[in-house]
Amino acid sequence: MKKRLIKNGYIVDPASRFEGIADILIDDGKIAKVGRDLTDPQAEVIDASGLVVMPGLVDLHVHLRDPGQTYKEDISTGGEAAAHGGVTSLLAMPNTRPPMDSVNRIGYVVNKAKTQAPVHIYQASSMTRGMNGEELVDFDANCEYGVKAFSEDGKSVMNGNLMREALREAAAHDVVVCEHSEDITMVCGGVMNADENAKKFGFPGIGNEVEDSIVARDIVLARATGARLHFCHCSTKDSVWMIAEAKKHGVHVTAEVCPHHFILTSDDIPGDDANFKMNPPLRTKADVEALRQGLVDGTIDCISTDHAPHSADEKSRGFLSAPFGITGLETSAALTYTELVKPGILTLMQMAEKMSYNPAKILRIDAGTLSEGAPADIAIFDFEHEYTIDPGKFLSKGKNTPFAGRRVFGKCKYTLVLGNLVWEDR
Repeated sequence: MKKRLIKNGYIVDPASRFEGIADILIDDGKIAKVGRDLTDPQAEVIDASGLVVMPGLVDLHVHLRDPGQTYKEDISTGGEAAAHGGVTSLLAMPNTRPPMDSVNRIGYVVNKAKTQAPVHIYQASSMTRGMNGEELVDFDANCEYGVKAFSEDGKSVMNGNLMREALREAAAHDVVVCEHSEDITMVCGGVMNADENAKKFGFPGIGNEVEDSIVARDIVLARATGARLHFCHCSTKDSVWMIAEAKKHGVHVTAEVCPHHFILTSDDIPGDDANFKMNPPLRTKADVEALRQGLVDGTIDCISTDHAPHSADEKSRGFLSAPFGITGLETSAALTYTELVKPGILTLMQMAEKMSYNPAKILRIDAGTLSEGAPADIAIFDFEHEYTIDPGKFLSKGKNTPFAGRRVFGKCKYTLVLGNLVWEDR
């Protein structure tokens, strides 16, 4: 591995709380030294003057579509998109075809990622066999293999007793459960938030109670079992309130929010454009304000993407027929900086906490820090660079985003994984 020396960057490291101009020397894939005026004649120099140097982003919520739907995304293109966005570690959701419910299937992703992905990919296991919600997977075998998270993402385990058993297993193995909170019995064909906009467009709506009821149930179950429970893509004001109360009472819960949910509302939907169709749906201004406040006060621990690529043909079918989901790996940092940091809602340090340090702690991986001795997983951004989001420049196969044409600040200039340069903006 090459020695590298990052010179004169503005370092933001949540682990040490250091923020300021410094150099980083990388040797043998690790951060060897952080300080001022470092030199090494054998090191390749990256001039980071005027740039922000952060721990590589850690995304806890990514759909790679591999195996089964590789026309939408695969491990290679998803990894390249991650590197393009400054993401150096990601958790892949298990709702592939077939689902990731056994060591053999999980091993397919893990082994393929080692040779085809430029970033670290951690594969989540489903909680039930075939994601059918009827029988638990073999927690013993999957945890022994190295699985760090279990999820039924794309749906909830509707059987309360089975969910309780899954949380008991997770607690016994000290792994995290990532919960998609949705009572499917109350969706009733809904495709967007149940509000005046749904009535205007004539689309069936999805009420906040669809999410809130499962959040409430699973907080109770997490408290009863002692499990670590992580709520995915929170979208409602009451989910934020309930998670805050759970934390006050010592329940081991964490939560994430996606950029589209803390930026957009159903008022932004221009019509029958399925690039604005996601699950959970875009909510109201009151929900957005609660999500933002949850980020500020620490109720919401992470910013993740729920990167969900689809083909252009699928997304052209309109709200009633198109699949849910948007891409996010290549836009999350710029959107977060533009909408939260630049206006002063979050600091750069808080952004690094939410996008690197906290998610690494939740997954319990060696990432999210620029401390000496840590893996040299690093993202370097130019947050003064203003540009227009152009899906045509995405490295992901999915171009489905509601942010096309939006002006943002923050371009990833370099991404390093174990000291290797896996993305450079030329």
